[in-house]
Amino acid sequence: MEGYVPRLVDRLLEEYIKEIPAVMVVGPRACGKTTTALRLVRSVVRLDSDQAASFRAGPDAALHGREEPVLLDEWQMVPEVLGAVKRAIDTDRRPGRYLITGSARTDPTDRLWPLTGRAVMLRMHPLTVAEQEHRPVRPLIDRIAEGEEPVKVEGPPVDLRVYLQIALKGGFPEPALKLSEWAARAWLESYADQIALRDSRTLGSEPDAYRLKRYLEAYAINSGRIVQHKTIYDAAGISRKTALAYDALLSDLMVLNELPAWATNRLKRLSRAPRRYLVDSGLLGGILRVGIDDVMANGNLLGTMIETFVIAQLQAQAAVSSTRYRLSHLRERDGRREVDVIAELSGGRVIAIEIKAGSKIRSSDARHLSWLGETMQERFVGGVVLHTGPDTYRLGDRIFATPISTLWA
Repeated sequence: MEGYVPRLVDRLLEEYIKEIPAVMVVGPRACGKTTTALRLVRSVVRLDSDQAASFRAGPDAALHGREEPVLLDEWQMVPEVLGAVKRAIDTDRRPGRYLITGSARTDPTDRLWPLTGRAVMLRMHPLTVAEQEHRPVRPLIDRIAEGEEPVKVEGPPVDLRVYLQIALKGGFPEPALKLSEWAARAWLESYADQIALRDSRTLGSEPDAYRLKRYLEAYAINSGRIVQHKTIYDAAGISRKTALAYDALLSDLMVLNELPAWATNRLKRLSRAPRRYLVDSGLLGGILRVGIDDVMANGNLLGTMIETFVIAQLQAQAAVSSTRYRLSHLRERDGRREVDVIAELSGGRVIAIEIKAGSKIRSSDARHLSWLGETMQERFVGGVVLHTGPDTYRLGDRIFATPISTLWA
């Protein structure tokens, strides 16, 4: 496909359709799912168009006879199509029959979920920096797990202002690749408005658009923090019941990106609260309507922006990782020690990451990584402090400081 920007999920998606009857690609609206899937199919059904009518009236008949692989785009507009796919696969389990894309998350553990044993789900994220720069890169966690030391990107050093410019551009293909800075900001601000005014209604919800936007803004301000849910819904001026409904709705639309609390039998007194993030740092800037100078002038917002940006890169890499790691965070209940990111590998092994907006990193910045290494002993593979400076250097046993740009090195 001319002009196509290769995505991290490409190889995995191509391997799946060689062996599995159906693959469901999910991700936030406008992150590139349809463009990626179109390369691999012979016919297309757009369920957010007039084609939806026949699938509502008779999904099995409408699906029958189409040239395969078939792309079923925006399945959530006509959920009945999943039942038709199930019945078609039960009749003929040939691989590569259906690609299903959607901008809403469904729960494969639900007892009514029809595709168990018939489809696999692949999560797609907004563009990483590596994808935007056409860099073939292996996930950072995979590199560390295989014993490689972190490396920095070649070329001119990236300073804090450049990192913020990259973070505020975000990873949605339209603003990241095609629009000027001012138009990209308008696009991202509009995306947040459309979540409240339009997208929520595709899932059958009828929230108050003004209050939903207030909640989204309160959530954005707390991105990267461990805060009580009450803190967010009090700031938005809504009730707990309404906040829980909005949380579920925004999670289904895949614009929230929580890191769960890590648990291990080697440590006690760990917090169980998640660390809350938005799925994209550009969207964070759009919701809060801030630019580089606004972020530079606010220390709290600076940390929020950098951390949200880094987590988005790590989450996208996790979806295609050969080590199949799971991401979480660590915090003791009393707050004495915390680690921004725990990547858990097979066998209980861990890699720990701290994220700093500063450019000068000292050994004290890695003290919680050192403590974790002493506690986990042989299960501690390594630790990294990601920072906005130019240099990579050792901070301790199996612990390094390295620029954030090592994520796309």
